[in-house]
Amino acid sequence: MPEFWDLYDRRLMPLNETIERNDSMKMPKGKFHVVVNILSINKEGKILITKRHPDKPYGNMWEISGGSVLSGERPLDGAVRELFEETGLKAAADELSYMGQIIRERSGCIHNFYLYEGDFNENDITLQEGETVDTKLVTPKEIEQMSQNSEFLDFAFNRMRAVYGDLFFYHK
Repeated sequence: MPEFWDLYDRRLMPLNETIERNDSMKMPKGKFHVVVNILSINKEGKILITKRHPDKPYGNMWEISGGSVLSGERPLDGAVRELFEETGLKAAADELSYMGQIIRERSGCIHNFYLYEGDFNENDITLQEGETVDTKLVTPKEIEQMSQNSEFLDFAFNRMRAVYGDLFFYHK
């Protein structure tokens, strides 16, 4: 079944248009779709990261949870869904804190960032078949080292530093 995304202007105003995921490489200039990113931190201050399936773009690389918001979804609802699909963690919408936004003109993406602070451990994680192949609970320092070693997605690490700033580095 095809996946559709709603289109927005750069101020996140709906354009009342959709685009099919497969056509997203031809994103019309000045039009955007929403991508959510969720930084999940457990009670011990460890960050949940997942390893991308080898057949996906950037396969075998580590990242935080996230993905595109589906047509008809609000970004917050997309964040709750993506977190559950990729990790099995069932967070309520009011358990996710909005942390900021980055607009990527070239890719036509508006990235919304959320924080989930929950009571979970590795036994609570369920990987999404075809999407993720491994999981780890790590410190920010470990993510930084993984990024330097080209194991963690560079652009994801840079976005995390930009958006989560002190919060990200506060949880050592």
